[in-house]
Amino acid sequence: MRTFLIVWLGQLVSVLGSKLSEFALGFWILEQTYKDSGNITEFAVVILLIYLPKVIVSPFAGVLIDRWNRRSSMILSDAATGLISIAIIVLVFTQQLQVWHIYVAITISSSFGALQLPAYQAAIAQIVPPQNLSRANGMVQASIGIAKIASPFIAGLLMKFVGLLGVLGIDLITFTIALLSLAIVRFPDLKRDKSKRKRSKKSSIKKFATDTILGWKYISNKPGLLRLLLFVAVSYFTTGMLEVILWPLLYEPNSTSQLGSILTIGGCGVLVGSLIMSIWGINKNRVLVIVGCVALQGVVIMAAGLQASLIILGLGIFLYLFAQPIIISSNQAIWQNKIPARIQGRVFALQQSLERVLAVCGYIFAGPLVDRVLNPLMRLDNSFIEQLSQIIGGEAVQERGIALLLILLGVLNLILVAIALREPKLIQLEKNLPDRNRFDEANLNFSEINSKQSLS
Repeated sequence: MRTFLIVWLGQLVSVLGSKLSEFALGFWILEQTYKDSGNITEFAVVILLIYLPKVIVSPFAGVLIDRWNRRSSMILSDAATGLISIAIIVLVFTQQLQVWHIYVAITISSSFGALQLPAYQAAIAQIVPPQNLSRANGMVQASIGIAKIASPFIAGLLMKFVGLLGVLGIDLITFTIALLSLAIVRFPDLKRDKSKRKRSKKSSIKKFATDTILGWKYISNKPGLLRLLLFVAVSYFTTGMLEVILWPLLYEPNSTSQLGSILTIGGCGVLVGSLIMSIWGINKNRVLVIVGCVALQGVVIMAAGLQASLIILGLGIFLYLFAQPIIISSNQAIWQNKIPARIQGRVFALQQSLERVLAVCGYIFAGPLVDRVLNPLMRLDNSFIEQLSQIIGGEAVQERGIALLLILLGVLNLILVAIALREPKLIQLEKNLPDRNRFDEANLNFSEINSKQSLS
């Protein structure tokens, strides 16, 4: 666990710096766009670009992660992101920063970030004992919670005293600390195929393509894992839409206080949920825990939409984000415990890519849905809309459009839960699928993965 703790501390500092920059740049973009137009689509593009390149690049990055040392993959990702930060700092310093610059920077950074999380999670499975996987994943989520709590408050103060340039400079320092933490540790080597047969360039490309789709073939042969993947992916759609609409809903011109306060409350929810996972470490009935937490999220989203006051919103975001690290940690512990270590990079990269496809759909559709459908709908002059406006929260038209979307997302979550509870292959997944330590991974027959027979 010593190696994990060193890496975890370095990544904690790095995540904090990244969240500082995300808050500062996000608020800067809102000042440039939403302040005058009232449209959220341009802001949604920024969030979309944080994840879309990862969805596209991740399946290929997973092959590289399994071929390379996972520590080297993390170092490459952190170093590339640090260079992007330097470029943004130069643009801010020369007063040439524009919104499209941020689009490009986020796209490049996100592409390299496709290496980071799968390599980190695969490394956890290497350096942490199986009985401590839930706790380790809980600690990873706790680092995110700490960053979510501290970053809005700290970034708001820094924006007043040192400006955007100072925030970006601090972010660069945190990347340096993360790189140093990775430089002083070593990860165990995996047993890999040491065949020295010479291959042509064509056969190497074919092998890379085969390795890329191997993760999907493995998942598709496991009905329970496939259903878990789809269930969690749909919940990411809800989260994706919420990430887009929350900032504009809480935005106040020339002030970060309201936005920062609610985001800090949400960060407290992440931290509490993460601490519960770190201390408790759920090892049984993880699927039912995930389903229950998604149900909780559906209820609190509906409540926030029905009464969009700051108090209800604060409580709702706290409970929603309280459930999130429990979902993510339990989900990841299942995958780490069931997938052979030699193919975890490929499988995890594909898993995260597919889960985030629907989150990307949320980022794409949230802005146009609110701007072009729900807000115009709430402006219609008829008795039904008047009655609907009295039921849902929000004072301004754009707030009522967002509140209606919150209610619809809550209903979607509850429908998803009802379907999941009627799927025995999902609910009984942990019982029916053997753990990875029950068979010899060194003798894993990859040809079986390519057959139509299930390995289980």
